[in-house]
Amino acid sequence: MNHVAIRVESLSKQYRIGARRESYKTLRDHVAEGFKGLFHRNGKSLKSDSISQIGNSNSDRIWAVKDVSFEVKHGEVVGIIGRNGAGKSTLLKILSRITEPTEGQAQIYGRVGSLLEVGTGFHPELTGRENLFLNGSIMGMRKKEIEAKLNEIAAFAMTEKFLDTPIKHYSSGMSLRLGFAVAAHLEPDILLVDEVLAVGDAGFQKKCLQKMSDLHSGGRTVLFVSHNMAAIENLCRRTIWIDNGRVREDGPTEAVIRSYMASFADTQKGNDTFEHLETRQGNGDARFLRLEFLDAAGCPVDFIRCGDHVVLRLHFRVYRAIREFRVGVEFFTHLGLKLVGTNSWATGFDVPRVVPGDGYMDLEIDFLNFLPGRYYLSLWLGVKGNIQDVIQNCVYMDVEPSDYYKTGRGMDARFGLVFLPCRWKSDNLPLNGDKRLAARSLNGGNGQPETSGAKPITGSVGLPIKN
Repeated sequence: MNHVAIRVESLSKQYRIGARRESYKTLRDHVAEGFKGLFHRNGKSLKSDSISQIGNSNSDRIWAVKDVSFEVKHGEVVGIIGRNGAGKSTLLKILSRITEPTEGQAQIYGRVGSLLEVGTGFHPELTGRENLFLNGSIMGMRKKEIEAKLNEIAAFAMTEKFLDTPIKHYSSGMSLRLGFAVAAHLEPDILLVDEVLAVGDAGFQKKCLQKMSDLHSGGRTVLFVSHNMAAIENLCRRTIWIDNGRVREDGPTEAVIRSYMASFADTQKGNDTFEHLETRQGNGDARFLRLEFLDAAGCPVDFIRCGDHVVLRLHFRVYRAIREFRVGVEFFTHLGLKLVGTNSWATGFDVPRVVPGDGYMDLEIDFLNFLPGRYYLSLWLGVKGNIQDVIQNCVYMDVEPSDYYKTGRGMDARFGLVFLPCRWKSDNLPLNGDKRLAARSLNGGNGQPETSGAKPITGSVGLPIKN
């Protein structure tokens, strides 16, 4: 018996920048037209969204995937991680038979269900019900098999009332839910899932992860692409890191994620410039220059301890006048779990408009309640729909132990990720002898935690502002 579900051998995919192939109708388009005729016998034909495209023989060529080889056994759940543009989605499109490789081969042993992006696999002119039958037929299922799953799929996707509505009228969330439900419930031997769970809400993401876990328990094979390191760690024992189209590392999930997260860090203290970074997104109207860690007095710090007052000074350059200028910071663990995010707008620091020039904003944290460990920071500038700059995991911050509770016992990363401004006390304990029990406070016994009057996170500014 063949225990291999997916075998990839020296797989490569090359694209020509700027070149486009002439448009054509896919097999799915032709089958969809047939389904439309079965459900609507009015002779009305479907319209194609195709665009005439012209090739360019002088275009540069890039390798989206280069010389990738690996095997996945039946019943394995394997995570695939990597930066944006690393080649993860291209790899899944090849495995899903959406695109052909330039070199090498990929062998799939079993029926494949895939969800690569919102709406993939759906024909917009067909209803949800028609698309469900279409997908099931392409996967080789009989009509009775699909009908038996129909109610379960609709309930999972929460689209019972809209099954007879054309997909083109669905919201992105509805399309996502139905797409995942179809891919996961039509009994695939192998499920390929790209970074689509980020579109759904937290409740739906939890359902999807549970469903993938159930598929794994049932002996199904899952290949899961995600930027959510916590989900990868929770679901996958093995992870493959794709970097610049190649396999950078393949092994136990925790070890691979550690290596991946460490690859982001350019500086610990942030004094090095960010201008050389290529892995950044945004329209470029403003760019981060560097980040400094300061103490409450505004002096650079050599180390940060649990409970410290810390100031993050974010330097940037504005190239074009920007309205509603906003700055944000997100903190992640070494395994990619997002601890907290904050931004200037959410905390009430409104900047109506900035003009070209250099400036900075300070993020003041009165009480850093992180336990000892390494944390990664991501930075962003802009508002939804108009992002100037995003740098993911560009700086790491080591937090050192401290004797914050004044007990001489210090802090330990075994306790979790954060510590609480708390104290223990009791007026009623079954003790022998002396029944007195002093309540120990966080700052050494005065009965009140040191942070009882702490200010919230605030921001200060040095901006080229014009009202």
